Amino acid sequence: MKKRIIPALLVTAFIFASVCCNAQASSEEAAVKDVIARLFKAMELGDSAMLRSTFHDHVTLGTVFSDKNGNTVLRNESSIAEFAKAVGTPHKEVWHEEIWDVKVQLDDNFAQVWCDYAFYIDKNFSHCGVDAFHLLKSKDGWKIFHLADTRRKAGCNVPKEIAEKYK
Repeated sequence: MKKRIIPALLVTAFIFASVCCNAQASSEEAAVKDVIARLFKAMELGDSAMLRSTFHDHVTLGTVFSDKNGNTVLRNESSIAEFAKAVGTPHKEVWHEEIWDVKVQLDDNFAQVWCDYAFYIDKNFSHCGVDAFHLLKSKDGWKIFHLADTRRKAGCNVPKEIAEKYK
């Protein structure tokens, strides 16, 4: 009888640990996605304070694109202060960044997020590309410490339901 109980207990413990760890990972993944959603909501609202709350104090920003001659360019973006100022400076247009195919990877207090995006100014398509975020979890929760993106105007496979929103 004892010989049957031990394997059953081991299987039960393994199942419990798997469910527990998956639930915790799902919770952390949701928290990471929430930070990114708040960033885009801040851009939409023109709320620089909300935007700043999504970033760590030490952050780097970069963009990869092709120039008019087809050469690959890496542009280190201005500081987070400049980005927050651009978002918070009153402008008539509403900035919408729509994302899809979001992939989150987690390891302890580090997260990486990769997603496709399309950027609209009011109802007008501006550009598309990929966003790549690196986040860390501190006592203040998840914060973005690195954001890189690609930008292009052509070759964008924007999902139909997103494109329809901006017609």
